[in-house]
Amino acid sequence: MWLDKPRNPNAPHAGLKVVELARVLAGPWVGQIFADLGADVIKVESPDGDGTRKWGPPWVEREGPDGETRREAAYYHAVNRGKRSIVADFKRAEDLDRVKALIADADVLVENFKTGTLAKFGLDYESLAQLNPRLVYCSVTGFGQTGPRAHEAGYDFVIQAMSGFMALTGEPQGQPMKMGISISDLTCGLYSMIGTQAALAMRERTGRGQHVDMALLDCSVGLLASQALHYQVTGENPPRMGNEHAQVSAYGVFPVSDGQVVLAPANDGLFRKLLHVLGRDDLLGEERFATNEARIANRAEIDAIIAEATSGFALEELLTACAEAGVPAGPIHAIDQVFADRQVKARGMAIELGGLPGVRSPFTFSEAELALDRPSPMLGEDDE
Repeated sequence: MWLDKPRNPNAPHAGLKVVELARVLAGPWVGQIFADLGADVIKVESPDGDGTRKWGPPWVEREGPDGETRREAAYYHAVNRGKRSIVADFKRAEDLDRVKALIADADVLVENFKTGTLAKFGLDYESLAQLNPRLVYCSVTGFGQTGPRAHEAGYDFVIQAMSGFMALTGEPQGQPMKMGISISDLTCGLYSMIGTQAALAMRERTGRGQHVDMALLDCSVGLLASQALHYQVTGENPPRMGNEHAQVSAYGVFPVSDGQVVLAPANDGLFRKLLHVLGRDDLLGEERFATNEARIANRAEIDAIIAEATSGFALEELLTACAEAGVPAGPIHAIDQVFADRQVKARGMAIELGGLPGVRSPFTFSEAELALDRPSPMLGEDDE
């Protein structure tokens, strides 16, 4: 055990020891989720620290144990909550021995070095499995441990391009667009968490750990879901459709008198309810709008009709009417509006630890709780 007592004995992963040899986003995202779930996560950083400590602005300033004010990037704090930090230079024998001693009784190791790099230091899975046969070792790379691109570095933007995400995102006549968040990194972090927990569950049966090989490209391709099946079934690339839905109509962004609204009547029953809300019951008998397939064939016409009707409503007026009728609808929020939203507030998504703001991992349990007890560590904070 890393600690005499778990950080929160009622957290799902209380008592689990995780060593993180990771930096930037995908790997640290795994570590932060483990930390929120109660694991003791030891982040091993180079003497220069995780590079994201310098990825500002914006910056966060706080007082260090020496009384001096330290400035670090907000980006770093977004993915390193709840961890401990030690500094190690793998080229120094004493530092390497110290890291291996940490790993000797660890449950999980998370790393995101380029394929083959850690083998130079005896920190690869094959070497560490001899030291700790129960170790679940999760590697997060751009392209995985095998294949012609295995030794190449992978970056979120590149993976979004290669995975098909960008070809599917943006306006039909516009430029392919990346998403506004690092979706490939974050998704790989989530899939890595799932894979690592699956290996831990299997360890309960076999008594042995294993290597979990996670690739950003694999995870992003795995998210293609219905878009992949569109191609696999038809042999044709699915179109880029902006805010429209390839298989559902009418479904999109529509004008209101004071802005825009998202409407998502995803079946015939919801569409009929929407027509009633909009005061267009006269269209209920129209065959060209009676089914989803018919509406897709007449998409431009029905979208124009709905847009004309919604423009006569104020946003809150239409949202209230849709909610009462059971029609899925919502505002388009900027980030400040997200955290002012009463539902987001009710769910307690915004948190503060040690004077640092953050967003909690979105798990709510009936018999457990998260371990939200410490902010992101300063570099080398736990060296002693």
